[in-house]
Amino acid sequence: MKTLKLPFLSDIEKMDFSELVLKMETEGARDKIGTVCWPDEFPYAPDAGFSIARSATHIVILYRVTGLDLRAAAMEDNGPVWEDSCCEFFVGDPSDGTYYNFEMNCIGTLLAAKRKSREDFERFTPEKLAQVIRYSSLERKPYGISGKLCSWHSAICIPFSLIGMDGGRLPSSLRGNFYKCADKSAHPHFLSWNPVQVPHPDFHRPEFFGEIIL
Repeated sequence: MKTLKLPFLSDIEKMDFSELVLKMETEGARDKIGTVCWPDEFPYAPDAGFSIARSATHIVILYRVTGLDLRAAAMEDNGPVWEDSCCEFFVGDPSDGTYYNFEMNCIGTLLAAKRKSREDFERFTPEKLAQVIRYSSLERKPYGISGKLCSWHSAICIPFSLIGMDGGRLPSSLRGNFYKCADKSAHPHFLSWNPVQVPHPDFHRPEFFGEIIL
């Protein structure tokens, strides 16, 4: 199981995007979303990495992606963002054994839910989704580029209160995973931070979450 220690960076959720990128690149914990989980079916692997940190109130993740294709068709929150060029963060709720998934495409469209499993879930309301701060280096419009090398980065700032925690009384660690996918791109792929060891693509497997030390 992989582990990752989050640095504390004060008020990073209040920064504009350029300030946030610089802070996260220089002081965040950096890692790769580099495990090709199902190489026989889906061998393609874009270069995908992230930086992560926390403030007193938020978990903040900066994603960096370079690879073939750029797809953005989901324009409305809680739509099928996983079909697009998408990065995802899944994290367990230490209080009740459920988990949350935050799936965001390359232009900042977000799907989020509290889940017991892939099938048993409650999606976030528009009011909850509005509390998640999002940034993208791309213009917010549809994209459909195939077979061309594209680079982009995005950021997401998630309040602890949305994942069942008080920022002033955090547990010592969480369980979670980071993913990169694009189901309907010309080169579909399924990458993870901590390996997911099941026969076919399925990111909804909390038993394969790594440890995130707060």
